[in-house]
Amino acid sequence: MTIGVLALQGAFAEHEQMLERLGESTFEIRQRRDLERSMDGLIIPGGESTVQGKLLRELGIFEELKARIQGGLPTFGTCAGLLLLARRIENDARIHFAAMDIAAVRNAYGRQLGSFHTEADFAGAGKVPMTFIRAPYIASCSGAARPLAEVDGKIVAARENHLLVTAFHPELDENPTVHTYFLNMIRKKG
Repeated sequence: MTIGVLALQGAFAEHEQMLERLGESTFEIRQRRDLERSMDGLIIPGGESTVQGKLLRELGIFEELKARIQGGLPTFGTCAGLLLLARRIENDARIHFAAMDIAAVRNAYGRQLGSFHTEADFAGAGKVPMTFIRAPYIASCSGAARPLAEVDGKIVAARENHLLVTAFHPELDENPTVHTYFLNMIRKKG
């Protein structure tokens, strides 16, 4: 299996390392020609969603990725990636891929000082470590979108068909549960 990792900004290297630990091949998407490679799945990492959205458009990558995501490419967005995939962001008028039927709240836990680490149940897989850095949360899921994890009554992970999002950064912890969940989504699709 080969996973494309958006590598414009943010924690992309950590996703690559986690996938390689799990025995999967990765490649970085930095420019339009990188989209010529075949991929079984896509990861949109944490970072700064407005910067990533701007770079995606400036580099001519946005429309192609949007078409692939809407066409069923299994996609996993963490933190900023969650915001890029959300159909609506309650405290920001900018919309990006708008592929997932969720409403998100940007920087919901405050600035960098509001970052924290906890553990919570994830999709019946038991407790997983969760690192939140200037994180959003999911205010609501609609349609086929379903919550997978909650922290303090807030939805912090969700899935809709071929799309998976987390408000936290599973790539920053040693636990492979969330990445394994994503890889299993891809396997079941194929």
